[in-house]
Amino acid sequence: MAYFDHNATAPVSSEVAEAVATALKTYGNPSSVHAEGRVARAAVEEARAQVAQLVGAKPENVIFTSGATEANNQALRGCGRPQVLASAIEHPSVLEVAPDDDRIPVSADGVTDLDALSEMLKRRGRFVVVSVMAANNESGVIQPVKPAAERAHSAGALFHCDAVQAVGRIPFDMERLGADMATISAHKIGGPKDVGALILAEGMEVERFVHGGGQERRHRGGTENVAGIAGFGVAAKQAAERRLTIGRIANLIGLLERRAEAAVPEAVVFGEDVPRIANTSLIALPGVDAETQIMALDLAGVSVSAGSACSSGKVAESHVLEAMGVDSALSRCAIRISLGFENTVEEVDKFIEVWSGLAKRAAS
Repeated sequence: MAYFDHNATAPVSSEVAEAVATALKTYGNPSSVHAEGRVARAAVEEARAQVAQLVGAKPENVIFTSGATEANNQALRGCGRPQVLASAIEHPSVLEVAPDDDRIPVSADGVTDLDALSEMLKRRGRFVVVSVMAANNESGVIQPVKPAAERAHSAGALFHCDAVQAVGRIPFDMERLGADMATISAHKIGGPKDVGALILAEGMEVERFVHGGGQERRHRGGTENVAGIAGFGVAAKQAAERRLTIGRIANLIGLLERRAEAAVPEAVVFGEDVPRIANTSLIALPGVDAETQIMALDLAGVSVSAGSACSSGKVAESHVLEAMGVDSALSRCAIRISLGFENTVEEVDKFIEVWSGLAKRAAS
């Protein structure tokens, strides 16, 4: 298989798998004070430091969760601000916390409208938490996080950033960007599924979301997922190292898009005129719906998706493209390609052959 769906979940490296296997043999409870418990605690704290380093935070401000969905909910519901202003292209775990009339519009290129944010803040100000993601999971478009945070703070608001798709692909430093809260997910960077983190700025506090114990410095009840967390730590360390060679993936995406547009001139690459994370392309093949493309590519051994992978296996119309003002008929023809470090030029060739063949059959 040519796996072109890394934004949904990234393959686990052998080092991550080894860390998980080792932790599974560490049977102590990390809250226990005996020797076995201390070994488990050491694994959790080592991973906490690795995750903190990835995002420019202090280890004591990293709260492990079941994933970014839980972390987003805890951040927005537990920060003490009754209103949420979120960009219209956020992940559903953010949007479902924000009322429809509190969604910040985006440009036709998919960039958050900062002037609109300022106007919305004038009416709400200090009762608000603003949520703007670092990079969109469908289009890959990089968002203006630092200026958005500055505008939020000027109005007395808090600022939250979903950094799930950004870490390991672009520099992300919480202090430099001015985020009060950030959220990341292990399995998007090659770690295990069902583990993520909410990271707080110095002095920031949130209410616990999961009750029932004093774990995670009383921020989240329940025994820690030691194996998942250990794998998360190794994945975070690798993500930081791999970001230095992200240019190779950028070259592959550039090659894929050039060849796609050459083979199918009517193809549309969304957000191509603004900065995007290096591995992502959201591209439409007019006249061929996304489900048909996904099935044909899958049968040929190429894995892609249509938008977010958080809709129970459904191929649904993209709320991101809707927010960008894209016509519904064209939106239904868009697929997302997201590459990783193991992908090759030969796999790009394979994709173009199958995908351009669909266009030729649709035109005949």
